[in-house]
Amino acid sequence: MGFIANLRKVNPDFILGFVPTMGALHEGHMSLIKEAKRKADLVVCSVFVNPTQFNDAKDLEKYPRTLEADLKLLEENGCDFVYTPQVEDIYPNGLDEPYEINFAGLDEVMEGKFRPGHFKGVAQVVERFFRIVNPDKAFFGRKDFQQTAIIKHLVKVKSLPIEICIVETSRSKDGLALSSRNTRLSDEQLKEALIIYKTLINAKELIKTAPTVAILKEKLISFFNQGNLKLEYLEIVDDDTLQPINNTQSSCTCCIAAFCGPVRLIDNMSLKA
Repeated sequence: MGFIANLRKVNPDFILGFVPTMGALHEGHMSLIKEAKRKADLVVCSVFVNPTQFNDAKDLEKYPRTLEADLKLLEENGCDFVYTPQVEDIYPNGLDEPYEINFAGLDEVMEGKFRPGHFKGVAQVVERFFRIVNPDKAFFGRKDFQQTAIIKHLVKVKSLPIEICIVETSRSKDGLALSSRNTRLSDEQLKEALIIYKTLINAKELIKTAPTVAILKEKLISFFNQGNLKLEYLEIVDDDTLQPINNTQSSCTCCIAAFCGPVRLIDNMSLKA
């Protein structure tokens, strides 16, 4: 990345944008690339399936890997550089190398509760990429709502001079959040998975009249269970602390994780305009 330093010497206002991904790219990722192209002079995208953020070895094994198609899609969408490191490039001292960070409780709810160690692995790999690429701006999708809070916290506690840009969730025409994991779903399962989006839309309406958060959650879970997915969690949390709220007037987000067959899906939606 030495040429980046030279570009910055020539143009002090030069902005480098970075989009970290785990591959199996789709239009959701391309929305990040397009936003990065809009806000940066040069865009780097990484493609790396990070083993330290998987707490299920089978999930890591089954994660889709489509590098050839990914490269073609990135080229078509104007990505300037693609970084595709091997595991030993990112973890030269092995996967068991110690890494510590205090998440101030952001990792103890929702994804962190059901996927212990996940966010530690996320923070570890993102920090390594940040220090290798040295971007001015990094782009993440709102679909991974809790992850975006973790990354913002990482940048703050590590004093990294990087602006974190959050891009709204890309969805299919029916509303399903685009995800690399969607490639593992059958056509019928793709239809069944829409219950997640329908529940989130329902949440936006019900919060206007629900007397308590407990009653709101009860109604939403009942609605969700009309479908065929297995709910792992449905939480309504404060946008900043990620803690469950007690007051429906708070600035909050409804977050859902569920299994469609063996495939785990997540989504969220702000419940305030």
